Amino acid sequence: MAKTHQPMEWSSVTLQEPLSGGLQSVSLTQRIALNRNYMLKLKTANLLQNHYQQAGLWNPSHQPQDCHWGWESPTSQVRGQFLGHWLSAAARTFATTDDAELKGKADFIISELGRCQRENGGEWVGSVPAEYLEWIVRGKRVWATHYVLHKTLMGLYEMFEIGQNEQALEILERWAKWFHRWTARFSREQMDDILDVETGGMLEVWANLYGVTGKQEHLDLIERYTRPRLFDRLLAGEDVLTNRHANTTIPEIHGAARAWEVTGEQRWRDIVEAYWRCAVTERGYFCTGGQTNNEMWCPPQELAGQLGPLNQEFCTVYNMMRLAHYLFSWTGDASYADYYERNLYNGILAQQNSGTGMVTYYLPLEAGGKKTWGSETNHFWCCHGTLVQAYSSHGRDIYFATDDGLVVSQYIPSRLDWHYHDVAVTAQLDSKTPSLGALSPQQGKWRDRKQLAFTLDIDCAQPVEFELKIRLPWWLAGEPVIEINGERQHVPYAPSSFYAVRRTWQHDHVRIIFPKELTSVALPDAPDTVAFMDGPIVLAGLCDHPHTLYGSKDQPETIFTSHNERRWDQQWRTGYQTQRQEQSIRFLPLCDVVDERYTLYFPVQERA
Repeated sequence: MAKTHQPMEWSSVTLQEPLSGGLQSVSLTQRIALNRNYMLKLKTANLLQNHYQQAGLWNPSHQPQDCHWGWESPTSQVRGQFLGHWLSAAARTFATTDDAELKGKADFIISELGRCQRENGGEWVGSVPAEYLEWIVRGKRVWATHYVLHKTLMGLYEMFEIGQNEQALEILERWAKWFHRWTARFSREQMDDILDVETGGMLEVWANLYGVTGKQEHLDLIERYTRPRLFDRLLAGEDVLTNRHANTTIPEIHGAARAWEVTGEQRWRDIVEAYWRCAVTERGYFCTGGQTNNEMWCPPQELAGQLGPLNQEFCTVYNMMRLAHYLFSWTGDASYADYYERNLYNGILAQQNSGTGMVTYYLPLEAGGKKTWGSETNHFWCCHGTLVQAYSSHGRDIYFATDDGLVVSQYIPSRLDWHYHDVAVTAQLDSKTPSLGALSPQQGKWRDRKQLAFTLDIDCAQPVEFELKIRLPWWLAGEPVIEINGERQHVPYAPSSFYAVRRTWQHDHVRIIFPKELTSVALPDAPDTVAFMDGPIVLAGLCDHPHTLYGSKDQPETIFTSHNERRWDQQWRTGYQTQRQEQSIRFLPLCDVVDERYTLYFPVQERA
């Protein structure tokens, strides 16, 4: 089905330096470089170890000294899941950066998977035995076999679709024949029983494959991997998520989303929209955007009792952002882009170590929480794989094309080479813009506020008319300033919407200033317990328990003063210190916290 907002080609967007200016002190490009270096550092033989073992190509007679451990251990029932993520990440990185070294490594891995498939008889290429699926049929306990297989299947698909590797599609199609034959044995009820054991994104894989081939056997797999026990209840308006494992269902909804795109059947879209209502709109979320505790969906609007050491599994953050991407591309609704932005800063960036590049499985939201970082080769949690995939995907959500023109959805320094009439757009954050007090002296109460200042330079080979839509974010604190070639536009104060301007463009400079301020975000069931945000950034208090703060929760400036707010190069920092409190507490962006203990939610009382 046609999308109202079409994502740009992977190769058309290049990220620029820096992601800063009061939003993030460590650049996104540096984070991506950490990710890329980690991917290259992992030995190819070790990435393939479990596929080799299954194909009889790796059989150490003693405990191997040089291999991947943790979830990738040769004895783990989910061994091999990481490689699929790695292949997806390699394909996306190559498409974005033309990284020949990573592409060569990925192409060799695909050729070795082809060798494993031949050794396995010409179809099976899993990192675990097919007998694991038979265990599910028999009701024998086994850990998420479909989830593991999906990762390799999706890696193959993305190496073909994004990474330009034709062999990957050949391997995928041969393997799909095995699944088509195997699933033909079962009735609908039997398939439902099988799919009650975590299926990951199998439905999305088959929808992707059908979108390429149009073959009936791949449409059959879409129908066989549907989830009526979940989908029908969602369509009936039931809350089927509370206290249910979150990341079991999100990839299944990705499958419904992709099935709608390739079949056009309205029911698939209805399922996706019903899920979003149940998971987000009606449930609510923490200040960070996260919604889980110990991997389970929290009850709707009941979050105060859910703060703990195991909140916000990284995989759920990324997968819900992917779901928001689907919905935004269909609707152009700014609320989905706002959700994406909140989770980018307070999930994806907050859960990667800015020094080592490693991931924390959970993001603790309890008082005195501390991030626990994974290792390079001894953990390989599911979140390790999600990490490498997430950090190869940032350029995909900045710009979208519509029938009328161009949409700027996220404020990330970047360059777009848009094939539409040879249009180039360079986007930069401007951290040296003067205060809004200087710009708007009549708005005196804004004098001390910082702002997000952003520039777009639009260059066209020939004059071309199109509409430019600029997202006005949810955290907007006052009337925005948008200038085109120095001429100020009339832009209403309308958070979570878009401002559109249609004109003939050629060599034009667009300057954007969004006022932002400190705000408090209360727990829905504990309105006097709040977290603090600076624009889209959650602030973390560097303390090990929730001190009561005195002041007005609706006026955080009564509680905070800026701390170390300017750098030598005149860029704004995002840091604060409490004032007139029983104990002085320093607050940093949550995404800048590495090993410090921190607290997000604080009880606030008015001063006597």
